[in-house]
Amino acid sequence: MNQSSIGVLLNGVTGRMGYRQHLLRSVLAIREQGGVLLPDGSRVQLEPILAGRNAAKLKDLADRHGLTAWTTDADSALPDVQIYFDAQLTSAREPSVRAAIAAGKHVYAEKPLSETLQAALELAGLARDAGICHGVVHDKLFLPGLRKLRRLIDGGFFGRILSVRGEFGYWVFEGDWQEAQRPSWNYRAEDGGGIVLDMFCHWNYVLENLFGRVSAVTAKAVTHIPRRWDEQGEAYAATADDAAYGIFELESGTIAQINSSWSTRVFRDELVEFQVDGTEGSAVAGLRRCRVQHRSATPKPVWNPDLPATEPFRDQWQEVPDNTDFDNGFKAQWEEFVRDVVAGRQHRYDFFSAARGLQLAEAGLTSSAEGRRVELKPLS
Repeated sequence: MNQSSIGVLLNGVTGRMGYRQHLLRSVLAIREQGGVLLPDGSRVQLEPILAGRNAAKLKDLADRHGLTAWTTDADSALPDVQIYFDAQLTSAREPSVRAAIAAGKHVYAEKPLSETLQAALELAGLARDAGICHGVVHDKLFLPGLRKLRRLIDGGFFGRILSVRGEFGYWVFEGDWQEAQRPSWNYRAEDGGGIVLDMFCHWNYVLENLFGRVSAVTAKAVTHIPRRWDEQGEAYAATADDAAYGIFELESGTIAQINSSWSTRVFRDELVEFQVDGTEGSAVAGLRRCRVQHRSATPKPVWNPDLPATEPFRDQWQEVPDNTDFDNGFKAQWEEFVRDVVAGRQHRYDFFSAARGLQLAEAGLTSSAEGRRVELKPLS
């Protein structure tokens, strides 16, 4: 592809993630900097068309940011673009992505790609056969904290990695006496909600790309808050899981434990943290920070419940330096996807990666429902 601009249809930009991370902090930020920088030093600019269901909201967004192109009929705008992006409700994503593939458009989408593994595999097959560039958001891999963690792994800091322990979540208000900070559909299974379907897709690509493929999972998904209030102040039954507790066995032999919850209060430095323990050292990585403790500098604590702890445990860790400038993770992946489109190559975080995330989510839900360990076979 040899052109100075690319048309991008952004479907679902009136939603929280679609607007904040993808329109405002990614596409508009790319436009502000003059486009995506290509390897040869040239730039390709993005020309967005906003799409959604609410004409008034779309017009307001367009006016606010100096844009002119918007539509409530996404299919009608497909001929005018090269890239289709989807940030709609999970339940609405599959048919729109199918239409974009059929129109021969490159497709980039939020996760989960669909509501089921079978549908994700079908979409991946269709995209492969159509010869388009296809990708799904893997934003956690672009976070400064996890990029520092990747640097430690690549440098052999840990030795043999033994375990990964992750804590993610915060208290999402029920919506009655304080407004909920997440959309109500997240808590309705019939609308594609649920923390397993959402977060296990994230955990799969984090584990897969940093530590190895997940080979088995044991999980418990629960709905701690059964009654919530929607955007109109109406009470509704929360039918989707709002917390999940998982043990993930990796092919490498590493054991990962990750708690995910929208029903927990934060007592840690960041909203998500991963502790990685290895034979040569340990690290704790969050959204931005990463701290380490090497084997040679590891203290020797002694268990004595009869005396108060006096060791400054947090002070015994060393901060990993940035060593580079970290851009917004969503924006960084947008730029990578656009470069792949221009170069005519496949995106490394493609629909098949998205399908593996859904495979883990379905296995986690099966494990929870049946109270057993579930093995994951490699997808053909």
